[in-house]
Amino acid sequence: MSKQTQPQQVKNEKKAMLYSIIPGMGQFYNGQRFKGIVFLSIFLLSIYEMIIFGANAIKGLITLGSTPIEDHSLFIMIGGTLQLILIVIFLAFYALNIYDAKRVAHRWNKDLKVNTSAKTVLYNVYDNGFPYLLIVPAYLMMAFTIIFPVLVTLFMAFTNYDFYHIPPANLIDWVGIKNFTNILFLSSYRDAFTSVFSWTVIWTLCATTLQITLGIFTAVISNQAFIKGKRFFGVIFLLPWAVPAFITILSFSNMFNDSIGAINTQVLPLINQLPFVEIGQIAWKTSALWSKVAIIMIQGWLGFPYVYVMTTSILQSIPEDLYEAAKIDGASAIQRFKEITLPMIFMVAAPTFITQYTGNFNNFSMIYLFNDGGPGSVGGGAGATDILISWIYKLTTGTSPQYSMAAAITLIISTLVIAVSLLVFRKTKAFNMEDA
Repeated sequence: MSKQTQPQQVKNEKKAMLYSIIPGMGQFYNGQRFKGIVFLSIFLLSIYEMIIFGANAIKGLITLGSTPIEDHSLFIMIGGTLQLILIVIFLAFYALNIYDAKRVAHRWNKDLKVNTSAKTVLYNVYDNGFPYLLIVPAYLMMAFTIIFPVLVTLFMAFTNYDFYHIPPANLIDWVGIKNFTNILFLSSYRDAFTSVFSWTVIWTLCATTLQITLGIFTAVISNQAFIKGKRFFGVIFLLPWAVPAFITILSFSNMFNDSIGAINTQVLPLINQLPFVEIGQIAWKTSALWSKVAIIMIQGWLGFPYVYVMTTSILQSIPEDLYEAAKIDGASAIQRFKEITLPMIFMVAAPTFITQYTGNFNNFSMIYLFNDGGPGSVGGGAGATDILISWIYKLTTGTSPQYSMAAAITLIISTLVIAVSLLVFRKTKAFNMEDA
């Protein structure tokens, strides 16, 4: 770093930090008047905001209102949550203010260049802090568009916000972990949660594994040298991806209709023409078991083209020399697939495969459009094929909405998905960018 041209000044770092208890004072002490004015202005603006709005917002977040009709508990919760985010942002600024005062005092003592004028401070911010000028607004936007709604959902899970407590006619109250204990111990919700959660896991594993298996299988087969018309097969395999999933799911829903669907009226009779084969009518939409089988098969059909395209690109990047060397060593086709092809595919596509599982864990459209989570009921407003995300939808849009219970289940889903994803990412080292 270049030496300063000003006469060397000795600054007490601890004193600079002590002055910074009032933001800006430490900067004044260090001779940075412009920066001190900016920091002090932000501090005074924060104090003004806290007096005018913040104090009441925090108080409201604690009480959630006291008078029905006049106080809207949900709006009060939203305002209090917003204020919490502003407080965290201010605390980050406060810490930055103290750190900056100490750092600049240290530069004075080391006889390093210190920007004291407004022009040099602004130039330094533009020259050395330009990345932060781009990153900070993005983080602020993320705080209000992602963290804010997540916090509202988190707080809602600890309230009694339901059909009987809809503001402003009624106030919402804090109930602690009651919603979570109801999920675990109240029979109606416990049985429903156990059934829905277990099916969600089965659905996620079976449907995703099927689409990944189909995608890899079709890609490996179509990539063989003896296959003719590869482009034609490529177009055929991409058709399920080209047609909007919304239309495809509704079409399959009609095809699997028990009485007039094409599967029961045309496909099964055609199969029955084969010798030693006799399949009766299948209750695709009215039997829980067959509904589950149907949606797993449909998801396999819908999901495999993406895996097919990705796997095809990976296969084309594998050096042919590896296969030739394996053939010379006497490796069979299956051995070459297990030892060369499959490891190369998973090495590149493991993160994407994980997102396929997490995506199907929350695949609302497949469950809702095919049979609205039916048939039948497993309690708590959930149908036999409802997964957690579609159950949440029913809890919030039914005739007796249970918003707080839906929020609690949402937190459980988020925790599970994040925990499993992080664990798998860590085990597979999917995002390990360090050099070997």
